[in-house]
Order: sequence, then structure tokens, then C-alpha cells
Amino acid sequence: MPFKQENIRNIKESAVQMIAGDWALVTAGTRDSFNTMTVSWGGLGELWGRDAAFIFIRPQRYTFGFLEENDRFTLSFFGGAQRDALLLCGSRSGRDTDKAAEAGLTPVSDGDVTYFAEAALVLKCRKMAKYDLTPDGFLDGAVADNYNGTDYHRMYVAEIEETLVRE
Repeated sequence: MPFKQENIRNIKESAVQMIAGDWALVTAGTRDSFNTMTVSWGGLGELWGRDAAFIFIRPQRYTFGFLEENDRFTLSFFGGAQRDALLLCGSRSGRDTDKAAEAGLTPVSDGDVTYFAEAALVLKCRKMAKYDLTPDGFLDGAVADNYNGTDYHRMYVAEIEETLVRE
């Protein structure tokens, strides 16, 4: 395996750049039944005394069902590489196509999680909480304008259980 374990606190890259600039893939499910999608919103930090990841997924996304059905998921970061693959995974539904195959990505199964061999960094995460965004929760009207009154995300808060970096 071309990955080694690392402490998440030793990662020096900017979390904002990794998520908003370079993007990532969130993947839930097993090697035999999984889906992945591009994420460009979210965060990494600490919550409840644990290293944590925060992701936001709309309920109509195919990946949503996999996140609901599984306790664990991964975040695969590519360091700005694989941009075409991430564009494809963010624009097509896994209901209609095998996104990994079409994007030229190699799924890696590790117990009950799946990630991609081409990733530079992988976070294995376990869900701790989920919260539905609602209109009454927005304090900034400009943020609420992103939703046009519908289609609100669910936020998942997850403990980062393991960090893998490409060797």
C-alpha cells in the first residue's frame, strides 16, 4: 500500500485550501457498494476533544443514502491533482454511472471504508453527529439566499479516526 499512517495534527497544508481550493471526495460504503462525490465545503478542526471533520451533503444526492447507512466514511484529498476526475465526480450521479471507473480512479477497500489509490491524503472518519440546516438557523441573510427556501444540506460531524498520507 502506498500510504503510511500520520497524525492529523502533523498535516501542514491549509484545511481551507485543501477543501475549498483543491476539493476532495467524500466516499461512503464498502468496496462492493459505495458512492463518492466531490466536496468543496466543509472543515477540519477539533470538537468534543476529538479531531473532527465537518461535511455538508444535500439529501437528494446519491451519496447521502450511503452516509446515512454507514457509520464511517472517507475524505480523499488529491492536492490539486485529478481536477478532471473531481469535476466528473461532482457533476454526475452514481445512480447513473460508475463515477470512479469513468474518472479513472482506483477504489481501495479497507475494512468498511473505501477511498482512492490516487489520493495524496485520506481521512478515515466516523460519524458523531448530524444536523439539518434550517432557515431559522441562518443569521446572515446572504447565506440563506444560497437555498432559495429549499434544498438544505445536512451537516455531518465526524471524528477523524485515521490519517493516511501517500509515501
